[in-house]
Amino acid sequence: MRTTADRIRHAISFEIIGILLIVPLGALGLGMTMESIGVVAIFGATIATLWNYLYNIGFDKIMKRIRGTVHKTLAIRIIHTILFEFGLLTVTLPFIAYYLGVTLWQALLIDIAYVVFYLIYAFIFNWSYDYIFPIPKDA
Repeated sequence: MRTTADRIRHAISFEIIGILLIVPLGALGLGMTMESIGVVAIFGATIATLWNYLYNIGFDKIMKRIRGTVHKTLAIRIIHTILFEFGLLTVTLPFIAYYLGVTLWQALLIDIAYVVFYLIYAFIFNWSYDYIFPIPKDA
């Protein structure tokens, strides 16, 4: 399994790169200010960073127990990413509606746009991260 330092590096680098990408794209796509999207993105990134750390520890423990390894197949990577995003959605949806002054339905549509972006981004980032910082063979 990964060390605590490695998990922290993973979570922080994921969120910083994500914010640098999502703020200008979100502002452009939603026709809102970068400041508004920035606040939503930073809130989301903070929650996501905490969730990322806790979720990945739990997911790895379950994988180790069930499969005997934390190495992920393509199918497991897809399931891992989708479950992560659904957990995050439950916290971010009310905040988006409140902060941007939109209905829950509009917030859901905005959140879905974020989820689509982050599903693709998370898959690419995590695959790249595992390539750059490989999991030990005996994990």
